[in-house]
Amino acid sequence: MSIKITECPRDAMQGVEPWIPTEKKIEYINKLLRVGFDTIDFGSFVSPKAIPQLKDTAEVLHGLDLNDTKSKLLAIVANKRGAESAGQFEQISFVGYPFSISETFQMRNTNSTIDQSLSRVEEIVNVAHGANQKVLIYISMAFGNPYEDPWSSELACTWVDRLHSELGISHFAMADTIGVGNESSIADLFKTVIDQFSELHIGAHLHSNPSDSAKKISAAFEAGCRAFDVAINGLGGCPMAEDELAGNISTQALFSTLSQENFSGIDLDSFSEAVEISRTVFP
Repeated sequence: MSIKITECPRDAMQGVEPWIPTEKKIEYINKLLRVGFDTIDFGSFVSPKAIPQLKDTAEVLHGLDLNDTKSKLLAIVANKRGAESAGQFEQISFVGYPFSISETFQMRNTNSTIDQSLSRVEEIVNVAHGANQKVLIYISMAFGNPYEDPWSSELACTWVDRLHSELGISHFAMADTIGVGNESSIADLFKTVIDQFSELHIGAHLHSNPSDSAKKISAAFEAGCRAFDVAINGLGGCPMAEDELAGNISTQALFSTLSQENFSGIDLDSFSEAVEISRTVFP
């Protein structure tokens, strides 16, 4: 079985304060589209007050060359309005919504309670289906909770079950929003959720300090995970966490840790060129 990789320039860019010119974003993402990743998490349709760096997502999309690429495009939304904006673009295959099982973090991230968030997901699903787009749900705070809210791997699985059975969601990413997961919690959750929901698409959106990345990747992989969200050089993190950010798992760490596995369709020359361009995007 091959490994599906989602490269996340959106996640890498969203917390950067100096403005990254639209043309530079387009150049970078166009190069990523040539690498052969399964999906590119390229932008978001959220309030520019919340994420000012990504207010030009529509402009970036207009500049992308989608000829001769197998990569699908994913954009993040936070409500029905964002889904409607994303729905105007047939180039977008997925809209993603961060659904936190932590009440505290759900308020921080989307200014809604968990119950309100469930209603938002229903609205997003209705809009996305009308636009022929799939919905991917990030189960945020899936591996631990620093805010003293209830947490367990069983709770994360309960929400996967509800979102699938009630709203028909079939694509999920188990998200370690601020990097609190460890080998044990990662292995336990993926084994549980993959065994219980073998018919669903279950991926890993892990944040980590670089020194722990290989252990976390291996724990998820050995528990059956075959889809990973990554970012070149491990950049990114959630600016709504209000904690010291743990960056994304780096694309390089994934390649290195799972070097014996099947990364079918990856063009390493284009990847090297993307790494070079990244140094001008993230100086």
